[in-house]
Amino acid sequence: MRKNIKLTAGIAATAALALGLTACGTSSDPSSSKDAAGSADKPLVVAASPTPHADILNFVKDNLAEKAGLKLEVKEFTDYVLPNTATQSGQVDANFFQHKPYLDDFNKKNKTTIVPVVNVHLEPLGLYSKSLKSVKDIKPGQTVAVPNDTTNEGRALHLLAENGLITLKGGVGTDAKLSDITDKKGLEFKELEAATVPRALNDVDAAVINGNYAIEAKLSPSKDSLVLEKAEGNPYANFLAVKAGNEKDARVQKLAKLLNSPEVKKYIEDTYKGSVIPAFGAAK
Repeated sequence: MRKNIKLTAGIAATAALALGLTACGTSSDPSSSKDAAGSADKPLVVAASPTPHADILNFVKDNLAEKAGLKLEVKEFTDYVLPNTATQSGQVDANFFQHKPYLDDFNKKNKTTIVPVVNVHLEPLGLYSKSLKSVKDIKPGQTVAVPNDTTNEGRALHLLAENGLITLKGGVGTDAKLSDITDKKGLEFKELEAATVPRALNDVDAAVINGNYAIEAKLSPSKDSLVLEKAEGNPYANFLAVKAGNEKDARVQKLAKLLNSPEVKKYIEDTYKGSVIPAFGAAK
């Protein structure tokens, strides 16, 4: 797991402690969360993955927040655990990095109470290779790397199945795992933490990589992937999230409105050119 140099040691330690507490079922009571009125003049601190989440938030901070009367502070995290534990413990006010299947799984396993506020964008999951030019070049005996967290591994396996590389059990859902493969078609699989998968591209024949990590690795999902998730009907939109009870915080509501603004939609489309897709309509 990569360490984020922008994350202070104090936040990391407190967030890690929060994970331990929530795993034991002793997370803090929602009633103890910040009073919305009392926090209205304070900066809204949002935990986010660097790309594209923090980039989008920084666009809002630099171009839209002041006019809307919002003080916004962005803290970057490079893993998929600390943003939720920091939100649960109150070290940050909100986070922006995940989709609903991942959050549902995280809340269940850690007894956290994080809830979605507003969908912002979709990062299509893609299959990449340094040595192969087409999905048709993938042959028996070759190795494919996949993310090892529950929902992203299931998502990756469905992408492979939809493109004829494996066969899954009938009816298996977003939590599909390697044991749900009924026909591997001679392929070998390497399970890795999602953030490290791009670095394994030189060691495997192909790899399924999350959109944000692909972009960080200077890969273009729309140009470099062998296959890419379809946007239509995709349940993996990334959203702004808070601890339950904080949804009506005036600062959160302001940010939610800005994240679904025409300006943000245009920024996403112009900046990522199909590698990241707005998950909301053209606001008026």
